[in-house]
Formats: sequence, C-alpha cells, structure tokens
Amino acid sequence: MSEAPPPGDPPRRGWLAALGPGLVTGAADDDPSGIGTYSQVGAQFGFALGWVMVLSYPLLVGIQLICAEIGAVTGHGIAHNLRRHYPRPVLALAIGLLVVANTINLGADLGAMAAVLRLLLPGPALLYTVLFAVLSVGLEVWVSYARYARILKWVTLSLLAYIAVPFVARIDWATAWRGLALPALPSGREQAMALIALLGTTISPYLFFWQSGQEVEEQHRTHSAPLGLFARGAGDGLARIRLDTMVGMAITHLTALAIVVATAATLHAHGITRIASADQAAEALRPIAGEFAFALFALGIIGTGLLAVPVLAGSAAYGLSETFGWTEGLDRKPAEARAFYAAIAAATAAGAALNLLAIDPMRALYWTAVLNGLLAPPLMAMTLLLARNPRVMGRLAISRRLAALGWLATGVMATVGLVFLLS
Repeated sequence: MSEAPPPGDPPRRGWLAALGPGLVTGAADDDPSGIGTYSQVGAQFGFALGWVMVLSYPLLVGIQLICAEIGAVTGHGIAHNLRRHYPRPVLALAIGLLVVANTINLGADLGAMAAVLRLLLPGPALLYTVLFAVLSVGLEVWVSYARYARILKWVTLSLLAYIAVPFVARIDWATAWRGLALPALPSGREQAMALIALLGTTISPYLFFWQSGQEVEEQHRTHSAPLGLFARGAGDGLARIRLDTMVGMAITHLTALAIVVATAATLHAHGITRIASADQAAEALRPIAGEFAFALFALGIIGTGLLAVPVLAGSAAYGLSETFGWTEGLDRKPAEARAFYAAIAAATAAGAALNLLAIDPMRALYWTAVLNGLLAPPLMAMTLLLARNPRVMGRLAISRRLAALGWLATGVMATVGLVFLLS
C-alpha cells in the first residue's frame, strides 16, 4: 500500500499542477510598467545591459523561494511575521513605502493598458482606465479564489507574445550575445539609474508579499496545514515550491530579455532612444518590425496588465492587513474581509486617479522602479533573518546555501543602490 501524502501538503497530479503562486508571481513581474522599463533600457542602451537579466535570475529565484517558504512553513505572510519579530515603526515604514510604490505602479499599468487599447480600439483613455480598474477589482472581490487562481494561470500565456517578438524582428545576434554574456558596468548616472531600475522592477518588494501570501491562500484553498506543523513530511511541499518558483521566475526573465532584445534591435538600432510609456514602445515597433510585432507587443501589455494589477493591489492589501491585524484572504467572502477588499479597491482607485495628473509617466515609472530597488535590500535582509530563525521556521529554517544566495541578492541590490546614490 502506498504511503499517504504528508498532512502539510495536498496531493498533486503532476508538475503542471504544481505551478501556481510562483508562476503567477513571475508573470506579474512583467507588468506594463516593467515592460516600459525594459523597453526604455533596450531603446536607450541597446544590448549593453542584457547581462543584468541573465545574472539576476538566480538572485530572484533565491529571494522568492525564501518568501514562499516563509508563507508555506508558518502559515502567515511576510508582514505578519515582521510584525511579530520587528519593531512596529520599521514595519510601518516598509509597508508605507510598499503601498506608495504599488499605487504608482498601478497608475502606470492602468494608464498603459488604456493607451494600448486606444491604439487598437479608438476611444477615451480615461474611460478605458476606469473599466480596467473596475474589472480587476471585480475579479478579486467577486470571483472565488480557486477560479481566480486558474484565471491568473491562463493569463500568463499572454507573455508568449513578448517571447515571440524577437523572432519577427531582424536582430544582430552576434551583438546581442555579447550584451548578454559580457557584463558592462555603469559608466555614468544614467546607466546607474537604468541598472537599479532594471533590478528594482525585476526584484520588487511587492513580489515578496504576494508569493508569500499566495502560499497561505493555497493552504486555505486545499484545507492543508502549514508545512511547519509536519516538518518530517514537508519534502514534497518544499519541492513543489522550488519547481513552481524556478519556472515562474524563468518565464519572467525570458520575457524581459525578449523585450530588451526586441527594442534594442528595432528602436535603438533606428535611433529611437527615448520612449515615454509601454504603449509608445508598441507604437514605435509598428513601422520598424511590422504590424504583427506591434500587435503581439500591444496585446501582451493588456494581458500582463490584467495579471499584474490584481497582484499589485493584492500585495498592498496583504501587507496592510497583516500590519493592522485585519481579516485577509482572497478565499474570504467580501463580508468576512471588508478592510482587505477595501484596501484592494482603494489602491486600484488611487492608481487610476493618478492618470488625471499631468506627470511624465516614464519618469514616474522609472522612479518607482528606483524606489523599489532602494526599498528591497532592507526588506530582503529582514526576510532572511526571519527565514533563518528557528523560532519562526522551526526545523524548516532555510538552508545555508539558500541563505547565502539570499544574502548575495541582498548585497547586489544594496551595492547597486549605493552606486546610484553616489553617482
């Protein structure tokens, strides 16, 4: 007779069924504002900074694994654990900065989605912005978590649009491979800012909170206990997290690389080095790479936006709920978690309202990525201290190897931030 699955982890049907929080988190990393950042870097610097996306993959995998394991082992998200083990002012500052950065990101994403829809279907951009905001909030509030999780997994297919773009554009692959394989250190303030913007939009604090919270949601959905309560039988659960995270982060990096390569081969090669938003990147591709590349790029922005906007609003709501002790969870009915869903609606509405302001969207986007890059190192350090603490993780404290990778990622982010500030 076969052995029953451990109580802390539900049975799985195969590797595809194991994909969930990590896959959605990785895909949400390539939101429209991230697309704008990758496009701007490709247009401005060509292939020169492509190596950043290659070297940052193991760093992102390491920190996301740590965050996911904290949620799965303790049964609580990052903010809840920080509240229990760190001074409250430190948590309040971190969550405050997270909410501000997420709100600006939400505004940039909603605005980009609306602008792209106008390219495909003429109409008022503000109306499209509001419609996307209402749709995103409605899905999170009124659709059951099990169905919502399946929707998010299918929406990740929109990333295939970006992976396809380089194959329909003419690329000097010899130059592209040099940019990917030979690191070129920043030579001025603009390159230093681009470097921290790349890392900040790739290794973003909202991803930490979202994936940790989604591991808790998965336990609620499957009626399984935290892995920390069944440490001896946690091997399958931890293996599932590793596979899910590695695949999800691989997808986000392949997509980001495809965007950098596509815009470097088209926009930069034709002297277009300044773009103001993701939709302008899509529009600029039309005369250079053709209608098909334009359509793929444009539709991908809408698809990834529909994926990322709920993640941004949801991660802010998780952080606020765990900070103030509100009832939280997408598996809860609206009447059970009013403050949690109100936070989602408020963050999305505030992001939509930012589109009423006369601000340079690319500058706001870039500085949001920079803010994320500066905020990430202290949050990563606190997360690592939690993950290595036996009082938090019990017998499932992360390994020295994973901790070393996490500290390497933290050191890289801190060093790049310091270089930017000193430049």
